[in-house]
Amino acid sequence: MAVRTATTTGWLLRGNDGRLTAYAPVSGGLIRWTETRPGEGEWTGPQRLDVPGLEPYLSIARSAEGYVYLAGLRRRPHEDGRAETDVVYATQFQSGRALTQWRTIGTPHGADWEKAGRIGFPVAAADGVGLHLYFRNAGRGVSGRRQDARGIWGPWLDLAGSKVVESGSAAVSADGHVELVVPAPDHVLRWRQEEPGGPLKRMPDTAMKSLPESLSSVPGGEGNVAHFWRTEGDSVLHTRSGEGSPVALASLGGDGSGPVAALRTVLGGRERTVLAQRADSGRVAVAVYDGDDASWSQTDEECVGAPALAVDAAGRVVVAVIGSDGSLRVARQRGDGPELELGPWARA
Repeated sequence: MAVRTATTTGWLLRGNDGRLTAYAPVSGGLIRWTETRPGEGEWTGPQRLDVPGLEPYLSIARSAEGYVYLAGLRRRPHEDGRAETDVVYATQFQSGRALTQWRTIGTPHGADWEKAGRIGFPVAAADGVGLHLYFRNAGRGVSGRRQDARGIWGPWLDLAGSKVVESGSAAVSADGHVELVVPAPDHVLRWRQEEPGGPLKRMPDTAMKSLPESLSSVPGGEGNVAHFWRTEGDSVLHTRSGEGSPVALASLGGDGSGPVAALRTVLGGRERTVLAQRADSGRVAVAVYDGDDASWSQTDEECVGAPALAVDAAGRVVVAVIGSDGSLRVARQRGDGPELELGPWARA
């Protein structure tokens, strides 16, 4: 069971019944683990869910109701040698239950299979209205569609942009605004809703060369969305929230790879941001970021791909990783101090 190295971080989510579910992509489907009872540390799985033609990648979003949306790319070969590519998604309404059928929103390139084959993986976000899906199109701009309040998909949206390298990341702020960031060779491009439920509007770019597959986003404080990425050449992690300049996490240096998992939560009575990354050693490193500095601490657990973070039904921070053997490993917060102390790692 070859689990793909995760290139997204939001693959551990809490459902509306309080149970955590972890998702990992595999070729032609996905693997799922589900807590048996909220916050008690026992899991079912791994359960393989076959999705013929699904590329080994998932972008995952959670609605305010606790529904989980999974999105990806499906490629289906035809006898004439061409492959049909479309953006697909499914919904899990209850933890551990079956997903809906995988539905397609197509691509903006219609019947042009060659152009459709050049699109990027979709980025999913769920606001108070419905699901948003955005991706790099064949012209290296950004396209997408979004649902209305009835769940009906609107027309194709052309968000413009140019020389886009990959599809980027997105998140929804605490007050319901979707923000999207995507990397270009010399800039990070950003879009934001001016009002919840409205269209995305292009915001000023950030002049910085970002590493491919290093972007992640998380709701931040004061109604903002915090975006993270690594700079090309040194892998230093940077963050941007609101309209300020990007701020380097000075204590980090270049000792990590891939996207950083981020989680806004309360520690020791204060709202803070927990971070988790795959260090250059291959081990999981965690930090608590208070807006000024991040002091990283490596754990003794190795992982492949990006870690994930969530808060369980007991209010504890949970760090999850995929081990080199494809198994799910989980560590939970111990104590309630201002720093993050993790208990022992457990194999699900």
